[in-house]
Order: sequence, then structure tokens, then C-alpha cells
Amino acid sequence: MIKMKNNKTRILIITMTILVFIGILIAWSYYRGVNKAVDPRIKDARILYEKYNEFTQLSQYDSILWLMDTIEAVYSSIDHYRDGYEIAVLYNNRAAMYLSIYLQPGNEIVIGDTGVFISKAEDAVRKSLQMYQEWFGKFEGLNETAIRENIEASFLNGMEQYSEDETEQFLDKRIQEIVEAQTENRRRLSVSYTNLGLIKRHQHQYDSAAIFYAKAIDLWERNLTAENNLNMLLNRPLKKRNLLQKLFPPEK
Repeated sequence: MIKMKNNKTRILIITMTILVFIGILIAWSYYRGVNKAVDPRIKDARILYEKYNEFTQLSQYDSILWLMDTIEAVYSSIDHYRDGYEIAVLYNNRAAMYLSIYLQPGNEIVIGDTGVFISKAEDAVRKSLQMYQEWFGKFEGLNETAIRENIEASFLNGMEQYSEDETEQFLDKRIQEIVEAQTENRRRLSVSYTNLGLIKRHQHQYDSAAIFYAKAIDLWERNLTAENNLNMLLNRPLKKRNLLQKLFPPEK
């Protein structure tokens, strides 16, 4: 009886091991395929972006600025990406960085007058808003066929060294990124309006701040940061995240 149980246990372990191996193999094949489909011209920018959170957590502002300038240079070198949402993301990240410098206690000792950074933050976030709005003007509501017609010529320009199969993979991947961005960019635009609201609040322009917070919430109703900043302006109680929101915050 014991021998039979041991055999069953051994078979179960072997079966689970095989299933885990198959799962790893499938995942590896899938992500390998996804990575192969990414436009090779901007892979360096995506690799660099992996350092963004690390530099942010350490408040390494010079490194963050260098990182964003380098990433923007990669995207700007390609016509198709020059007015893309990726650069709008960079401008909003710059705004967030300048706000962090302005708001962090003690920075005035190291940097001196931090007031200039609130102006830099506003310039950056307004550029971000402009680029998002122009992007929506080109892509909002388009289906995959219409997106292909819109971008094919500009996207494939400069890809002559790749095979037809490869360029088709790159183009299909880019179309899917734009489809996803049609939803995601509303959230990103909401975050930009939230940052502009923060800027206006610290400039003591409270009516303008309230307008921008309201715009942020209208674009993304789960934007708790904008909602609570508006609540503070209006002397209303702040909302707390529930357990699910803490475990899986929408900002992530």
C-alpha cells in the first residue's frame, strides 16, 4: 500500500514537473515572439526605460533627466514616433520630476531657489497635454484597418533592411500598441491634468487647479489622486483605497 502511494506521488511530481516545464516553454516562446515583433529601432529606448523607477526611487534627478533626454532622442530620430504618445509620456514624466524637486523638503539647500522648477514642470506638462490631444485627433476611434492605412507608409520608412515578413510583424505589433493606447492614453492624459492641477495649486491658482482635477476625473474616474486633491480644495473628506486597490493600484 505504501509502495503504491509512493508510486502515485512520484507520478504526480513527474507530471507537475512536466506541466511546469511546458508552461515555462510556452511563456518563453510567447514573449520571445512578442519581443521579436517590437520595432528594433526603439528597443534601446525601451531597455533604458527599465531604469526609470530605479532612478526615481533614489531621487537621482540628473540621471532621470539624462535618461529621458536619451530616450526622447531615440524616438525623435524616427519620423513615425516624432509626435507619438511615447514622447508625451516623457514630457509628463519630466513634469513629475520637476514637481518632486520643487516639493521635496531640503532641496532648496542643495539646489538653491527651487521656484524655477514649478515653471519647468508647467512647460513640460502642457507640452504633454498638447501631444496627447494631437495624438487623439489622429487616432481616436480608428479601427485596426484605419490605423494601418494611417501609419503604414511612415512606420515602414527606413525599414528597407528587413524582410517583408519581419516588417509585417513590426507593423502588426505597432498597430496593436496604438489600439491599446486608445484606451490607455485617456488615463495618461488624466495623469497629466492631475499634475497640472498640482502645479496650479502650488501657484495658488485654486480655481484653475479645481478645473484641471475635474478634467482628470472626467477622463479617468478611478483617478483617486485627482479626486482627493479636489476634495482637499473643497474641504471634503478624503477617500481611502480599499484593500483591492492597495494590492493592485490602478496607477500600475
